[in-house]
Amino acid sequence: MATGLRPAQRVERQRISQQQQGVIHVGNSLTRSLNNGQNSLRSKDTTKPLPSPPPRRSVTPNSRSYSRDFDDDNDPGRVRVAVRIRPRNAEDLSEADFADCVELHPELKRLKLRKNNWNSESYKFDEVFTETASQKRVYEVVAKPVVESVLSGYNGTVMAYGQTGTGKTFTLGRLGKDDASERGIMVRAVEDILANISFASDTVEASYLQLYMESIQDLLAPEKMNIPINEDPRTGEVSLPGAVTVKVRDLDHFLELLQIGEANRHAANTKLNTESSRSHAILMVYIRRSVPEIVEDDITSQDMKIKSNFPLVRKSKLLIVDLAGSERLDKSGSEGILLEEAKFINLSLTSLGKCINALAENSPHIPTRDSKLTRLLRDSFGGTARTSLIITIGPSSRHQAETTSTIMFGQRAMKIVNMVKLKEEFDYESLCRKLETQVDHLTAEIDREQKLRKKEKYDLEKQLQECHDSFNETRKNLVTKSEFLEKENTRLELDLKEILAELNCQKDQNSLLQDKIADLEMSVKQNKQNQLENSTYQKVLADTTQMYEEKIAELIKQLEVERARSGSVQEQLDAMKKLSDDHQKVIQALADTAQMYEKKLMELSKKLEDEHTRFEGAQEQLDSANMLLTDHQNSMKGQEENSELRLKLEEMYRLHESTANELQSLKVELKDQIQEKEAICEKLNDIQEKLSAEEKRRKTVEHELVNLKKSTLECDKDFEDKKLHMKENIRGNSVFGTSASFNKSGTLRASQSAQRATIAKIFGLQKIIQLLTSEDSDVQIHAVKVIANLAAEDVNQETIVEEGGLDALLTMLRSSQNATILRVASGAIANLAMNEMNQGLIVSKGGAQLLAKTASETDDPQTLRMVAGALANLCGNEKLHAMLKEDEGIKALLGMVRSGNSDVIAQVARGLANFAKCESRAVVQASAGHRKGCSLLMEDRALEWLIANCNIASDSTRRHVELALCHLAQNGKQNSRIENSIHGNISTWVLIKFNLSTLAEDNANDFISSGGLRELQRISMESSREDIRDLAKKMLKSNTVFQSEMRSGWH
Repeated sequence: MATGLRPAQRVERQRISQQQQGVIHVGNSLTRSLNNGQNSLRSKDTTKPLPSPPPRRSVTPNSRSYSRDFDDDNDPGRVRVAVRIRPRNAEDLSEADFADCVELHPELKRLKLRKNNWNSESYKFDEVFTETASQKRVYEVVAKPVVESVLSGYNGTVMAYGQTGTGKTFTLGRLGKDDASERGIMVRAVEDILANISFASDTVEASYLQLYMESIQDLLAPEKMNIPINEDPRTGEVSLPGAVTVKVRDLDHFLELLQIGEANRHAANTKLNTESSRSHAILMVYIRRSVPEIVEDDITSQDMKIKSNFPLVRKSKLLIVDLAGSERLDKSGSEGILLEEAKFINLSLTSLGKCINALAENSPHIPTRDSKLTRLLRDSFGGTARTSLIITIGPSSRHQAETTSTIMFGQRAMKIVNMVKLKEEFDYESLCRKLETQVDHLTAEIDREQKLRKKEKYDLEKQLQECHDSFNETRKNLVTKSEFLEKENTRLELDLKEILAELNCQKDQNSLLQDKIADLEMSVKQNKQNQLENSTYQKVLADTTQMYEEKIAELIKQLEVERARSGSVQEQLDAMKKLSDDHQKVIQALADTAQMYEKKLMELSKKLEDEHTRFEGAQEQLDSANMLLTDHQNSMKGQEENSELRLKLEEMYRLHESTANELQSLKVELKDQIQEKEAICEKLNDIQEKLSAEEKRRKTVEHELVNLKKSTLECDKDFEDKKLHMKENIRGNSVFGTSASFNKSGTLRASQSAQRATIAKIFGLQKIIQLLTSEDSDVQIHAVKVIANLAAEDVNQETIVEEGGLDALLTMLRSSQNATILRVASGAIANLAMNEMNQGLIVSKGGAQLLAKTASETDDPQTLRMVAGALANLCGNEKLHAMLKEDEGIKALLGMVRSGNSDVIAQVARGLANFAKCESRAVVQASAGHRKGCSLLMEDRALEWLIANCNIASDSTRRHVELALCHLAQNGKQNSRIENSIHGNISTWVLIKFNLSTLAEDNANDFISSGGLRELQRISMESSREDIRDLAKKMLKSNTVFQSEMRSGWH
């Protein structure tokens, strides 16, 4: 045992000595390297060989073609420039006079700027983003390459430039607390950095500053103002020693830092932006990463061997700059402190533009010291950093000058080429800490090994003594046990002999028993055979007896018949004797036949006597009867009976043939029936397979229906959330809020369209429409929800109507009592009513009547909103006005205001505005000489409701009410158009003019008496929409009755 443990101890001692030698070697290497006079912190700059860029000409405003391609697209040092266009906001949509001045070609990475209707200029960028581009795609194209370079040890800069209100802060600094897809470049860049580093060896630190009125302020520590800028005279690196640097723990910690910084950043409300940034925000992210060690086999220099033992560290910096937007004072309306802020903003941006121009034109002097902004960005443009610039513009031609300036800024920045450098340093501090830790670890390991060796020696000695003691005890036990086993073996041998004798006796007894069993089995088989023979004989005997009894019964019947005939035979016996001579030959033949019959009868009588002795007397009588019958046949009717027998035989033959034919036909029919049975069986098998397949398909449909229910519920929930979100965005005028809602709505519409296409592809519109007639209310609800969602797409509406979906929806409105079904069915009809072809079908099928009935029978605001929306869409078709009037659609529309719900009232106002607008443009019947009639809305007292709700709180509802009033006032003006279109004789013209003047005067008087003229005057001056104010002024000027009433009111 002891000799077996010595090799293990020798190996352990060798391992400990090798570790000690390794520690000594590392310490000696460190000493030699320090004695060689190397610097304590040595930096190594690896400069990528970049060719000096050729001189380029600056782009002048008179240039007509900006479509040239850059030859250095693959140059990592060139400044990458991308352009992003902001979606149209409410202000752009309201400005009908200003069309879009920008046309994007993202597939060609080009942008076309329109100067006027016949002149445009084309520009090429590294990337062109449309208004629907997601935040994720913008980050991956613009910032992610820079972030990857920063992680590799290079400095990087991401900057946003553009007019105020075009989405710079949204692109860079959006936090995305509620929706992660809206996160900006700052959050996504730090998230990528944290995901690609090791917290054990790497560190990430961040500073957040703002340049406000040429003063650098710390957003994380607002008390630190006017922080100075230091420049290293040797390397030219810019640093801010007074700024707070925070070590980033995780993404949530970084989001908290951004929230603190955004709260301290200066912002104000201007005419161009409700949250205009009044300072330049600069996020600085410092990254320190350890370089993995690389083993070099071909190194021969002793100095290089020593260097390879030291770890390297890479230090890089990422700048994310959110520039304040350039603005014009006449458009932004800045004054006071805002005016001063705007001056400093424009001054710093002007200095940046000068530096960009100088760098683009390879000027020998770069004016970087004109502004603190250019000093901070010295390394980003013309330095050693990798830079990406995103410029943001708006679509409206109202800001064409600012858009042009932004585009030209980006074009000049694309000419700048930086000298990208990699910064690596020896990490002596980490190496010292590592060596100290290793020495401590080895010392503790040596102590632990010594203690472990002593303990193992003591344990082994103790185990050896225990083994000796157990061996002696075991040997004694084995001797005792062997003696006991020998005695037991002797006893077992005697028992075995006795058992063998008993087994021999049992074998003899078993052989005797087997012989007896064999005899018994033979006897049993014999008995069974005898019983079978007896039963067979008894069965044959019973059958024979029954047969004889039947024959005897027949003979008895014949005997009785012959006895009846014997009386007449005796009387004619004399006559028969006379004729006997003539029939001797026949009698002789008959006698032979009779003898043969007699023999057969004698044999039969013998058998009957053997079996039944009680029939002996009957047999004698039968013999006598046979003799008499034979005489009778011989004497009288031998020939006649033969002929009768021949006829009977022929008849029996025919019957046999017919029976054979019938039997053959039955066989054929049986064969046909067997074939039919086989065919039916095959059909049954096919039907069973189809039923099983249909059952599987039904289960699949049920499973898909369950998923469909879930997705429908999620879509409904998303729709309600989207509706609330859109209301909030409509109430606010924030440009960034509009951009966020636009991106979110576009994403939601895309996802909903994909879901609708998937549902229609899986189930098919026809099957979904068939589910509308299901008896299960839940199935009906989910099916009608799917139809309503599909009806929102124009491509599905025609198919829904052709497959009977419109009829099914109208049937549900007519017969269903479920509130949910009524609401969703009304919404589906409202979607279909957006198509002019469907509008006529809906009204012709009684849809307006059903909608009016639904509106009168329910008080649910959501159902009323859907019904009002459907009727409002139908009001937009002037051909259906008369039918809507007859079906009480206008009355039902006005009656729904009883609910008091703002959404319902908004739909009612929209419907009245559509009705009045179409009514004002109605075609005049020139042949009749008058209009189709006075205003239908005035007949239903809609004018009073419109006047009463002119000052309603909702902007959209108030706008529809104002439009309706203007178009109602326009109805009197149509009469002048009719006068100009009439030609012919003078009497007809005079009569028509009299009718028109009477009708115009009546409409105008009704409008004036109800207070509509006052509201029309107010609208012309106070309406928030310029187009509505112009329309109201036009109505007041063009109506003579209104002019006279206003003049009399003034006097």
